[in-house]
Amino acid sequence: MQTQENEVFDLSNSVANGKPVRNHGPYSVLFGNESLEYRPGVIADPVPTGLQLLDAAGVRPLMEYQVFQVLSNGMLERLRQDETTDLRSSGVEKFLIFRSDASYRMILDDREVEWGGKFISGLTLKKLAGVDPVAYGVWQEMRGGGEDRLIGDKDLVDLSAPGVERFFTGLKATTEG
Repeated sequence: MQTQENEVFDLSNSVANGKPVRNHGPYSVLFGNESLEYRPGVIADPVPTGLQLLDAAGVRPLMEYQVFQVLSNGMLERLRQDETTDLRSSGVEKFLIFRSDASYRMILDDREVEWGGKFISGLTLKKLAGVDPVAYGVWQEMRGGGEDRLIGDKDLVDLSAPGVERFFTGLKATTEG
């Protein structure tokens, strides 16, 4: 079966099936929000700018948003509005869109994560950590030696507090054997 020149090329499907990415668009990408809920979008340029991605995501006004690329290893990388990314590279098909003018640095399971929203939920932290959200919990390390705080799935943590927030995941319950 031959691919039509103007047919939308599904990047996620290509990556999942180990198929090569074609050299021209249009491409189907995924735009996510701060809950890591994704919806499809289409972009024609194989090397779009952050601004082009925001435009394709349909957000307005463009200057009030920022875009993060979800890397193939699960890490996030902020794209400036004038910065480009090559959609033809393997694993470049997911982007997070935030209505925010700031980003916040945190540590999750000893990995540095930059986040575009002021708040983050326990469930979103588990998704970012790549753990089973039912079997695992997430805790916030408390500064000054206090007891670590269990973060519920719907609990929101304010990342704008002074200092770098630190989180870790672990099994909720273990059984002695």
